[in-house]
Amino acid sequence: MKLSAVQVRNAKPTNKAYKLADGKGLYLHISKTGKKTWRYRYRFDGKETTLVLGEFPQVTLEVARRKRAGARDLLDRGKNPAHERRKEKQEYLAEIEEEERKGKNSFENLTFEWWEQQLGKWSKEHADAVLATLRRDAFPVIGSRPVSDIAPPEILKILRSIEARGSLEIASKVLQRVNAVFRYGVQTGRIDSNPAAEMKGVLKTRKVNHRAAISREGLPHFLKDLSVGDIHQTTRLALQFTILTAARSGEVRGATWKEINIEEKLWKIPAERMKMATPHSVPLSRQAMGILEEMGRLFGQEGIVFPGIRDHSKSLSENTMLYAMYRLGYHSRATVHGFRATFSTIANESGFDGDVIEKALAHEQRNKVRAAYHRSEYLPQRRELMQWWADLLQHLEHGAEIIPIGQLANK
Repeated sequence: MKLSAVQVRNAKPTNKAYKLADGKGLYLHISKTGKKTWRYRYRFDGKETTLVLGEFPQVTLEVARRKRAGARDLLDRGKNPAHERRKEKQEYLAEIEEEERKGKNSFENLTFEWWEQQLGKWSKEHADAVLATLRRDAFPVIGSRPVSDIAPPEILKILRSIEARGSLEIASKVLQRVNAVFRYGVQTGRIDSNPAAEMKGVLKTRKVNHRAAISREGLPHFLKDLSVGDIHQTTRLALQFTILTAARSGEVRGATWKEINIEEKLWKIPAERMKMATPHSVPLSRQAMGILEEMGRLFGQEGIVFPGIRDHSKSLSENTMLYAMYRLGYHSRATVHGFRATFSTIANESGFDGDVIEKALAHEQRNKVRAAYHRSEYLPQRRELMQWWADLLQHLEHGAEIIPIGQLANK
C-alpha cells in the first residue's frame, strides 16, 4: 500500500533505522536520529542501486514520487539515473565555477585591481577622483559584466550618457580610464582585445580654451597692479610667491614651514601633495625667500606658510586667490595657473634648456625612453633659472629692459 502524507509526517525514530515503502522502489528511510530520507531502489545492468531523492520535509511525498517517476523514465530510455545525477551535478558545478570566473573578471573587479596598481604613482586626491568617476558613470552600466563580454556599443552608451549632461571633459576622462582598465585586462590575459580602443574619435568636442595667461608685454603692468592693488597682504604675497616659483596654486596654498629649508633655500614638496605623486624640490630665489621672511614675521614659522584670511589654522583657499585676480581686474585675461605658461614661454624663448624648464614645472616626461635617461633634478641649473626669472620680474615691474640670460643669474 502507498504511504500517506500523515504516515510520513508521523514516522518516529526507533533504536535502529527502518524504512517505509511507498511502492515501485520508492521508500522513506528513517534513521535512529529521526532524519527522514527519500530513496529509490532500482536495477541497472543487473546491479541493484539506490538513488537518494532528498530529505523530508524539504522533499514532500508528492515531490518524491515525481522524482521517482523521472528516474524510471531514464531507466526506460536505457540511462542510469545515478550516472545522470552525477553528470547534472558536474555540469552545475561547472556553471558555478564559470559564474565565479566571470565575477572575478568583471569590469568592476578588474578596475579595482588596475587602480591598486597605480596607487604608487598617483596622489591620493587623483586616485580618489579616478575611482569616483568610474563608480559614478561606468559601474552602473558595465560594472558587473565580464570584461570578455563587453562590446564597444556598451562603452559608447556610457559616453553618450555623460555627454548628454554636458560634461564633455568628464566623458573624455572616463574613456581614458575605461581604456586603461581594458588595456590592463589585455596585458594580464583576461581579454584578447580592448573594446575601448574602438572609441577613438567618437567623443563630442568643444573648442579648447587654454587657461588665460599674461604675455611678457603685459607682465610689467600686472606686477605693478599686484603690488599696490586692494587685496589682502597674505593673498598678495601668496600670488607673488606662486609667480616666482612657477608652482601650482594648490602646492603654494598647502605649503608648510616643515617643507621649507631656509639654509638650503629649497622648498621640498612631498609626493602626496604633487599632481604626479612624485616629490618635487623648488629652488628659492632671493625674492621668494624675502616673501617667506615676511610671512614668518606676520604669522611665525610654524604650520601653514600662507594661512587663511579668517582662520589661520587652515590654508588660504583657492577662491581667495581667484577673487584677488577679479579685484585686480584680470579675471577675464589671466588665471593663477596661467602664470606657469607665462614662465614656460618666456624661459623657452630666452634660450633655457627645455628639460630644465620642464623639471622646474614638475612636468612628467612624456617620452618614457627619454625619461629613463633623464632622471637628473637639474638643481644647479634650476637655481640659476629661478633666480633669473625672479630678477626679470623685478626689473619688469620697475620698468627696466628684459635682462639677457646669465647677466643677472649670479647677482
